[in-house]
Amino acid sequence: MALSLSGRKLATEVGACFAILVIGAVAVKYYRHGIEAYLAKLPPVTQSAADARKTATASVGRRTVELIAHDNGHFYADADINGRGVNVMVDTGASVVALTYEDARTAGVLPRDIDFTQRANTANGIAKVAPITIERLSIGGVEVRNVQAGVMEEGKLNQTLLGMSFIKKLNRFDMQSGRLVIEE
Repeated sequence: MALSLSGRKLATEVGACFAILVIGAVAVKYYRHGIEAYLAKLPPVTQSAADARKTATASVGRRTVELIAHDNGHFYADADINGRGVNVMVDTGASVVALTYEDARTAGVLPRDIDFTQRANTANGIAKVAPITIERLSIGGVEVRNVQAGVMEEGKLNQTLLGMSFIKKLNRFDMQSGRLVIEE
């Protein structure tokens, strides 16, 4: 069966449209697979021990975490210190990250007795402090390296504090309306 010139032209155009649709469907499949693979690499969203909500999202190559204020107005988060979990409270009044003696033990950074060479004022009075450097401290997907910190002597601090030595290394620290956004 021979097609007329206009029939051949129509068949060619239909074939071209079909080819474009097939190529488009394949491209969408691989694009979607790439997005799903990227999302699978993001850290899981978790609940903090203090019942604070947080979410992790990607932001143009940077990681962002949002914390919701606890009922008492403070921001709590589950931090990862050198690969070990520790609950922290954000404290802009603390010059450095201040670890409780117990959390330092949990994180594997417990100093020797002779390392407690400095002193600090705490809510529980003056405490001996052992200065340390935390190799890696992260909250959700936000990670900071080589963070100056101090381990408080046993019984002198009730909660590990996420102080300014962590905060000042962030690209973004924005607090408003009971929400705190931090960005690597």
